[in-house]
Amino acid sequence: MRFFKRNRALILILMLSILFSQCVGNQGHKELKLAHGLPVGHPVSKAIEYLAKRCDEISGGELTIKIYPSGQLGSEQQNVELLQLGSLAMTKVSAAVLEGFSQDYKPLGLPYIFRDKKHYFDVCDSEIGKDILLSTQKKWLRGMCFFDAGSRSFYSTKKQIKTPDDLKGMKIRVMKSKTAMDMVEALGGSPTPLSWGELYTALQSGVVDGAENNPPTFYNSHHFEVCKYYTLDEHASIPDVLIMSQVVWDGLTPKEQEVLQQAVNEAVVKQRELWAAAEEEALTELKKAGVTIFRPDKTLFSDKVSAMYESYKSNLVVYDYITRIKNLK
Repeated sequence: MRFFKRNRALILILMLSILFSQCVGNQGHKELKLAHGLPVGHPVSKAIEYLAKRCDEISGGELTIKIYPSGQLGSEQQNVELLQLGSLAMTKVSAAVLEGFSQDYKPLGLPYIFRDKKHYFDVCDSEIGKDILLSTQKKWLRGMCFFDAGSRSFYSTKKQIKTPDDLKGMKIRVMKSKTAMDMVEALGGSPTPLSWGELYTALQSGVVDGAENNPPTFYNSHHFEVCKYYTLDEHASIPDVLIMSQVVWDGLTPKEQEVLQQAVNEAVVKQRELWAAAEEEALTELKKAGVTIFRPDKTLFSDKVSAMYESYKSNLVVYDYITRIKNLK
């Protein structure tokens, strides 16, 4: 980030030149590049394909999107950097990643910040969601929409987690996130940051006793082969975010911006349908594979982590978002 601060003028010239090659095509046609790390069959990947289709249809072929899935153009972090330079138009990242660019995203990662699925969607679609999406503009990143990434729940190799007391003494794999570690500690478990690629072996060998993720990811990762207990406590609902280079956005005409935003909005509706279907299918397959699925009293878990909200009282920006989210009817 220091490089960007010291070389603003040089970078601006570079960005404008890249923008010209990025957006301008023959006879006014513009093609936007969109890269992400998800496999083609993923619900978000399918929604992005739908986005490209609708953008083409609405614009009459004048504004199109070329998709590079499965990490073809690099890692998530590399794609974000390409956006900042304007050499890539759009990418998909987790809201947790964007905490490093704007503290406005922090509340979305807090456990039980959302009352239920409807409240989750209402927040994403509200002025609160819009404010969060546009909070990274000064970093040359424009949030376009939130995609549903489901809710994270605990799964275990040892026993069913019915109450927070069952987590005592258990080593639970978490993302390398302070919020995730604080949450597991508050619930009585031992948070163990570990890379995703190491997790299957770690579960199999007993390095960790469990982990947490949404149903499709739990199923597609094959972690159910060693974890036969799944507790749908749904402690965190961290959305995915479709972000765009602010420089590329500014290079579009008002009409093109309108077309793109309409296609994005339609893709959000489609993606929620795709995710719900994928979640239902995953839970069905997990049951067939012998996984015991338990739906606990969530208040037993949410009461344990309530103090985490108070720790943000000194941060006026984050606490204001917490208050706005909680008060949204």
